[in-house]
Amino acid sequence: MLTLELLDGRALANELTQAQQMTVATLKQQGVTPKLVVVMVGDDPASAIYTQSKQRRATKIGMVSELKRLSAETTEADLLAVVRQLNTDETVDGILVQLPLPKQINEDHIIRAIDPQKDVDGFSPVNIGRLWLNQPGLVACTPNGIMRLLAAHDIDVAGKNVVIVGRSNIVGRPLAALMLNANATVTIAHSRTADLKALTKTADILVAAIGKPHFFGIEDVKEGAVVVDVGINRLEDGTVTGDVDFEALKSHVSAMTPVPRGVGPMTITMLMDQTIEIAKERAKRG
Repeated sequence: MLTLELLDGRALANELTQAQQMTVATLKQQGVTPKLVVVMVGDDPASAIYTQSKQRRATKIGMVSELKRLSAETTEADLLAVVRQLNTDETVDGILVQLPLPKQINEDHIIRAIDPQKDVDGFSPVNIGRLWLNQPGLVACTPNGIMRLLAAHDIDVAGKNVVIVGRSNIVGRPLAALMLNANATVTIAHSRTADLKALTKTADILVAAIGKPHFFGIEDVKEGAVVVDVGINRLEDGTVTGDVDFEALKSHVSAMTPVPRGVGPMTITMLMDQTIEIAKERAKRG
């Protein structure tokens, strides 16, 4: 029986938050307060909860966090005008437009309009291009958080066989690029992959991001593998669980993220981190 190393994202996020508080205090002494502006269109309940948690975290570390709430009837032109105004506001370091947007607004048009140097979500085609070219840029927060979590536990991905199940623009694709840049051998699997579970069993590091509770069990994962569970699934009894069967796998794998308390807390932490890094550049410019 293997001894499981728990990849506790909440514990690491708390450590990083303390470091961020110190960095923000230093920046304030230089006359720069990191500022994140979140734009929310409409009143999607899940978006509202996530937006509130971002604001709470920003306030905790001493940043300025501004929420711009727009009505669900907002036009694309009106939202583009808001984004352009934030692009030119030199006191704003990070711009985040909360997705999803109402159907009358084209999300791609909005993402492309955000200044790539303020695109703290890392969704801009410019930043995605830089990522795939292994050039410096802003990176999607969840994949960034996964890499930081693995590094904090001294899990070196170089030379490892990494299987990522899920090809979203938010997790699967950018994570594949980060893994490749770190010299891993990467396979992206998805709903059309033939014999998926035979493939996952070859992984030294398995990343599950498909949104199906307990989809991967002991027969689908190599003994001693590292498992990163990105899934957040709410069951009928109200409990939250991941895409892998944690209880079945905990004596079979070497390291694994719990759900909750795994990848989730790292996402907002990376959002704050990137906003602070942009503010540091502003401080250098004076």
